[in-house]
Amino acid sequence: MMPMTQPLKWMSLVKVSTLLLLAAVAGCGGGGGEETPNTPPSCLVREATIPVTTVDEQGGSASLAFTVSLERCRVVSIATGGTYSLALLSDGTAASWGFNGEGQLGDGTTTVRATPVEVSGLTGVTALAGGINHSLALRNDGTVWAWGSNKEGQLGDGTITQRLIPVQVPGLANITALSAGGDFSVALRNDGTVWAWGSNSVGQLGDGTTTQRSTPVQVPGLTGVTALSAGGSSVLALRNDGTVWAWGSNGLGQLGDGTTPQRPTPAQVPGLTGVTAVVMGANHALARRNDGTVWGWGNNYRGQLGDEDDTSPRSPRQVPGLEGITSVAVGYQHSLALRSDGTVWAWGTNSEGQLGSSTLIRSPTPVQLPELTGVSAIASSSHCLALLQDGTLRAWGSNNDGQLGNGTTNQRFTPVRVSGLTGGRAAAAAGYFSVALRSDGTLWSWGSNREGQLGNEHATHRPTPLQVPGLTGISAFSAGFYHSLAVLGDGTVRAWGSHDIGQLGDGSPMGGTRPTPVPVSGLTGVTTVAAGHSHSLALRNDGTVWAWGGNHEGQLGIGLGDSSSTPVQVLAPSGFTALAAGTFRSLALRNDGTVWAWGEAASNIPAQVSGLSGITALSMTSQHALAVRHNGTVWAWGNNFQGQLGNGRTSSYEEPAQVPGLTGMTAVAAGYSHSLALRDDGTVWAWGANFIGQLGDGSTTPRLTPIQVPGLTRITAISTGFLHSLALRDDGTLWAWGYNTDGQLGDGTSGAYPTPSPVLRL
Repeated sequence: MMPMTQPLKWMSLVKVSTLLLLAAVAGCGGGGGEETPNTPPSCLVREATIPVTTVDEQGGSASLAFTVSLERCRVVSIATGGTYSLALLSDGTAASWGFNGEGQLGDGTTTVRATPVEVSGLTGVTALAGGINHSLALRNDGTVWAWGSNKEGQLGDGTITQRLIPVQVPGLANITALSAGGDFSVALRNDGTVWAWGSNSVGQLGDGTTTQRSTPVQVPGLTGVTALSAGGSSVLALRNDGTVWAWGSNGLGQLGDGTTPQRPTPAQVPGLTGVTAVVMGANHALARRNDGTVWGWGNNYRGQLGDEDDTSPRSPRQVPGLEGITSVAVGYQHSLALRSDGTVWAWGTNSEGQLGSSTLIRSPTPVQLPELTGVSAIASSSHCLALLQDGTLRAWGSNNDGQLGNGTTNQRFTPVRVSGLTGGRAAAAAGYFSVALRSDGTLWSWGSNREGQLGNEHATHRPTPLQVPGLTGISAFSAGFYHSLAVLGDGTVRAWGSHDIGQLGDGSPMGGTRPTPVPVSGLTGVTTVAAGHSHSLALRNDGTVWAWGGNHEGQLGIGLGDSSSTPVQVLAPSGFTALAAGTFRSLALRNDGTVWAWGEAASNIPAQVSGLSGITALSMTSQHALAVRHNGTVWAWGNNFQGQLGNGRTSSYEEPAQVPGLTGMTAVAAGYSHSLALRDDGTVWAWGANFIGQLGDGSTTPRLTPIQVPGLTRITAISTGFLHSLALRDDGTLWAWGYNTDGQLGDGTSGAYPTPSPVLRL
């Protein structure tokens, strides 16, 4: 029987731990009987683990650890640099993330950060600004601090030395506002004067010269200024009488004075009065007037002035259709506006998704960002930030350097877990999308849906898995380039996606798409399927193979002839056990271990592949084919221009040859120009093209011979798409890497991030 002291000890522990837990949450302090400084938690900490130990009268002890969520500091303002981001937190500290090659994140390193880190040693901050590669902070004592690149003296400390942590700009006091240009800086004093330093090649310092300055100099003849905005090499200043003044580069009319020569001293922008806010971009400018209208001038090649007139005006003209605007922001070739109702409007170029419209199509007129409301502030560069009224951040646009702060970058060079998908049983990577079968018999898809291949008529591109509606009890499936197939428990087949050459097999006229599953006509007793580029294959339980869709290369195995929108039997013997479909050709594995091929670069009726026997698994793409023999070796043939045959060369082979160095293999997967193999120890091996990270080794270096994919163990199945890869673990989780423009990795992101995404840890 347990002594009575033991329950008492645990009861005591609970009481003590509760008190310590309350103290810890209040001040992040610990127990142990020692006094702990009541230090507020860091704004970037989301959880804390509190260990607690209690000792009873008899010397017995017990320990527990509590994990508690800590209240995070709110974001109160935001700023963007070239390819990085800054956030001011409510405790007066600053956070940064994105590109850091010049130390512009201020964390003491040059390491790129895909999630926010604290700017070192800064407190009492009231404002932030980001240039291309340097950053500025204004403290509540009126001093200015700078860090990052200093090649042009833009840090203002009297040197051209790079700074990885903030340094004070000497000689500046009583500053109330600041702005960072491309490689120069400007600051506003409480007496309404403007001070500038850094590059001055086109007169952007406004001092009447083109001399570089590594310490601040006053912009002469300018007083009564209330706000500043520095762009690439130009500056705008707003005076207390509502007029706007400009200087610096003017090649595209961005100074708004009706001319194009550069100006080394301030000149008034004619025709603008009642202005309350100004922003200067690389080559265009916006101004908000006190009536809530927006006016723009300068470069308009991408519609960034929002008026459908692609000429570049040298003087201000109104952006039509915008009213009730409270603030504006500009990127390189796009613009944003925040309305008084908390909505955000965008226009201009959209090559990186910076308009937040779920497409990459530019807009010469303002369009509202869908599902983004309650916004209190905006900022923009090549990417965009929005601060919500609840203190959270949303980000979208370019993310090459992690500047969106969501823990990712453009593509995936190492495996990442697919968001929101558990209980996985099988997976298939297709052209630009992915499909997974869960253990409950439901099918889930994500990635590109331009031809309806995700099976959900309401879906556009999906960066996270979405269930294919109306399908249950799935036993097998396959994903082609633009269409998908699934076998139901009763042996019938469903198909969806592109039907341009009859590849859905439902007997309907060729052409168009089917965004939801339709029955494949006349097929029963099917055990597995394979989807190619524009044709489909099915294996029946009697060992026969059936095909439908395009046949211009003989890929249906019935001889050259017309395409078919209903299944036809392949002219081959029976006894087949597995199938693979490439772009315009087909493979089938017989129960005697032989492989049969037909279609492009092969016979238009099935013929045995010479030199192959004892085969247990196979895979095919448009360029090459792979097969596993019963002894665990891998054999490859076809195109080898990217080393996808794994033999250390780049010359192609029409006949199968062994991939050297691979043993114990159980499965293979062929991508467009890369290959994967699964070993019996649960590891994955990859070779071939790697320009988009499809080999998963953390690099973009091509591999002519197999290498192990690091960090992947306990894998049970693999699949490859056009330029991405999938791996299923024995715990039912799915892992993905490679190309991600259409969200085919399923981690909630895409290459261009065309819709707002939460910034992690803020």
